Amino acid sequence: MYGARASQCKLEPVMASPHLQHRPSRLPRLIATDLDGTALRSDGTISPRTAAAFATVEEAGSTLVFVTGRPPRWMHLVAGVLRHRGLAICANGALVYDLHTETIVESHLIDQPTLAETVRRLRFEIPELTFAVEYEGGFAHESTFRLGRWDADGVGGKRVEPVTLISQPCAKLLALHPSMGPDELYARVKALVGDLVTATHSSGRALMEMSAHGITKATALASLATRNQIKAEEVVAFGDMPNDLPMLTWAGTSYAVANAHPDVLAAVDHITTTNNDDGVAMILEELYRL
Repeated sequence: MYGARASQCKLEPVMASPHLQHRPSRLPRLIATDLDGTALRSDGTISPRTAAAFATVEEAGSTLVFVTGRPPRWMHLVAGVLRHRGLAICANGALVYDLHTETIVESHLIDQPTLAETVRRLRFEIPELTFAVEYEGGFAHESTFRLGRWDADGVGGKRVEPVTLISQPCAKLLALHPSMGPDELYARVKALVGDLVTATHSSGRALMEMSAHGITKATALASLATRNQIKAEEVVAFGDMPNDLPMLTWAGTSYAVANAHPDVLAAVDHITTTNNDDGVAMILEELYRL
């Protein structure tokens, strides 16, 4: 989380008020929100207040979409808490996941030749990198890849040889550096393979997340909105990290939680309170007059 750095930006949170100046003249047709660091608390839980606010969005007839870097295999608990409401755009736009049925309904994958070439370039130029891959149906990683909390706790995944890792199309390629800062690593990865894949990051670790070229949270969200005849100006979006920036700049109205990355705080229309203070729920309560 970037709470300390956010406070240095001297940006004040938007506080709830019955007279919010930025309140839209009518209800949003679509609410799009990131999960980790935004709608979820720092321990990964959904507060009762936030769950209730999400339920109200759908009850009011608006479309609710969770737009996350998470793979579908991390969505089961979220789906249960939310009583299987809404859709999820997973893996930074690569996969669209129906929370009602817990099935993947749309995929945008990195093809195998592109995956192999991306790893080849990165391994040659930055040999300290280790790799993992999110497939449609699971997770695999090199033996030297240091697992994060979720995978270390047994959410899924298997160790494979490097040649096996890149043997089939994938939804997301992960590259981890042991010591480099995430913003510095992002700049290097983008310069090296930006013509092959779309890179971003969403954590405090030097962990790059790469999707098929041109695939972002925004492209998947815009496609979904178009199919439902929803315009960008009818969308309200929430986020906290650089992988949210395409979505936040596309949406008609954008919010960052106060603990967001400085680049996100600088890009959005409005700032709400932190994820641990139910910042997303606070705004939804205002929008839907709870």
